[in-house]
Amino acid sequence: MSGEVSCQSGVRTDKSLKPVVKWAGGKRQILAEIVKHIPRDLTTYYEPFLGGGAVLFELQPERAVVNDLNRELINLYQVIKNQVDELIEDLRKHKNEKGYFYRLRALDRDRGLYVDLTPVQKASRVIYLNKTCYNGLFRVNKAGEFNTPFGRYKNPKIVNEVGLRAVSDYLNRASVSITCQDFEQAVKGAESGSFVYFDPPYDPVSQTADFTAYAEGGFSREEQERLKRTCDRLNEKGIRFLLSNSATDFIKELYQGYRIEIIQAKRSVNSVAARRGGIDEVLLMNFEPGKGS
Repeated sequence: MSGEVSCQSGVRTDKSLKPVVKWAGGKRQILAEIVKHIPRDLTTYYEPFLGGGAVLFELQPERAVVNDLNRELINLYQVIKNQVDELIEDLRKHKNEKGYFYRLRALDRDRGLYVDLTPVQKASRVIYLNKTCYNGLFRVNKAGEFNTPFGRYKNPKIVNEVGLRAVSDYLNRASVSITCQDFEQAVKGAESGSFVYFDPPYDPVSQTADFTAYAEGGFSREEQERLKRTCDRLNEKGIRFLLSNSATDFIKELYQGYRIEIIQAKRSVNSVAARRGGIDEVLLMNFEPGKGS
């Protein structure tokens, strides 16, 4: 394992550090665009919508506050940090079989059974379902139940020991606080010198393109407006932020007055193959890129 990582240097010292789950709206397709906009003179990195963590694992900051409202996901990161050996051992027990998949998926339909699972078993279940479900898409219904079907893959990599240990090592060597709360609460501790990257569930570009159902309740336009007010408060305090979203008229009008950059992203998570491809997204920020980086 490599030595200490400095966010100020902007150098990744552990190239095996990558997301351990595939997440709807993951940033691997536009990672280079995002990272080049993030200043290197930050003191603490905040990411209130962590998801798969692609940006965090690319930057590897020495101090970070990361958050997500999805309890399953946050439990997963906490287990990777604190019980990675037990997690790897439990992952080895899983079977890539349809019947087994649906039995494990059904556990969250019976709260009596689900609450009896240990944090390690819950984390193991999330990784297994993510690696073996159709298109690797973590999605829940309105009741908060995982509802993606079996993927029928011949040899999915259920146990990625190198990747899990890399993430565990980073979360332990750096000062990373992991929380599960509302995004507004997650950034309340941000001070001058902090930097916030927001990656909320995207504003849907059409009625059939809504992939925000990764947690109960979704993310409405009222929530998008509340997020914008949070950005305004950060701006008033002189705290820099960067936000990614879909390039809808609603989002562009909502953030008028801030710097807006249109980028192209390739999205592969769509049930209709013809709709997978390049689409416009926006990066919204309250600073000029290149200044103080």
